[in-house]
Amino acid sequence: MVLSDVSKGVEVLNKQQVLLYPTDTVWGIGCDATSEKAVQKIFTIKKRSESKSLIILVSCIKMLQKYIPNISSEVLVLLKTVKKPTSIIYSNPVGLAKNVIAEDNTVAIRIPQNDFCIELIQQFGKPIVSTSANVSGEPTPKSFSEISQTILDSVDYVVSLQREEKNIKSSTILKVEENGKIIVLRK
Repeated sequence: MVLSDVSKGVEVLNKQQVLLYPTDTVWGIGCDATSEKAVQKIFTIKKRSESKSLIILVSCIKMLQKYIPNISSEVLVLLKTVKKPTSIIYSNPVGLAKNVIAEDNTVAIRIPQNDFCIELIQQFGKPIVSTSANVSGEPTPKSFSEISQTILDSVDYVVSLQREEKNIKSSTILKVEENGKIIVLRK
């Protein structure tokens, strides 16, 4: 891992700017998930409606609990045992930018299985947005070389890591219902 990418990434995030970075799934566009101004930049870059929510990354369960105060023991056990990248949709988040929260007051959050992402988020100290590095409606790039010039020109910093890797996996998406039941939306 290149520490200069972590420190430069943190600097960009602190300025409410946008970062292009590798995740445990696909290349993502990210920003401070607590800043409405920064999140708005993501929607503008992706040419995407704010009615579509964004995935948020946190570094650990402790950070997750700061933004989702009521997590069932069943979900906590699941988070400690998942082997595949898993995003979970939670209700009633707190402390996040309003424009990352869906109209039904839910948000999708993942603890990434990627050392760079975890280190970046830990150093930044707050959750970050993670949305695929494409304009809305266009195919999701599976590698850095597939990212459009439009996206590359729109972000404030591009991380130099993992540019040769191809990633074809997407995250499992689960939803925690109001009654606590966990349902699978995407495997």
